Amino acid sequence: MPVRSVPGAASVALPQDGKLFAPASARNCEAIGQLLAMVAPPRGRALELASGTGQHVVAHAARLPGLTWQPTEVDAVRRDSIRTYIQEAGLDNILPPVALDATAPGWAAQHGQQDLIVLVNLLHLVSEAEAKCLITEAAAALAPGGRFVIYGPFTRGGALTSEGDRSFDAALRAHDPETGYKDDFDVIDWLHDAGLELLQAVEMPANNLALAAEKNIP
Repeated sequence: MPVRSVPGAASVALPQDGKLFAPASARNCEAIGQLLAMVAPPRGRALELASGTGQHVVAHAARLPGLTWQPTEVDAVRRDSIRTYIQEAGLDNILPPVALDATAPGWAAQHGQQDLIVLVNLLHLVSEAEAKCLITEAAAALAPGGRFVIYGPFTRGGALTSEGDRSFDAALRAHDPETGYKDDFDVIDWLHDAGLELLQAVEMPANNLALAAEKNIP
């Protein structure tokens, strides 16, 4: 599937000291980290999809040192930024970033047996078909008992629940009619269809939502 462009306001990353800095990532990092500390397994392999600038992966690796983190990112400039964050952090539980389009079919074969997969702020930037493909691949990549955490903005029972969400969703759809907010109930259904069980739906700051799911143990 082609990599989609997004409106500038949807993915702001500013050059800073040889790397990229995303204000949104700085704002939501602590809340996401607190959630991961509650739902993540204590040790094992963790795969971050669409890692962006690298701000999140170094923070999560510091908070959850029992996990070995694999950041992924489709954009080469952002992979360079991730490498810089990793070098500065000096942590030994983060692997070098790899190129991965999480919306493309087949990537689970190269990234299997993950104990945790994390996805932040991507589903609203891709089509429904791409979102379903991503969830299917993530489920296939999880080890039995592995956890999948999705964070971002959603419609709730088919409704946009704030003026900011209505404006942002309209801007996304004007830029690319196939993108836009996904409904929380739909995404939960897609998780179930992929063989995952919803553990928690957690209200997050700034009207975001986190869905934590688990792969059944045979």
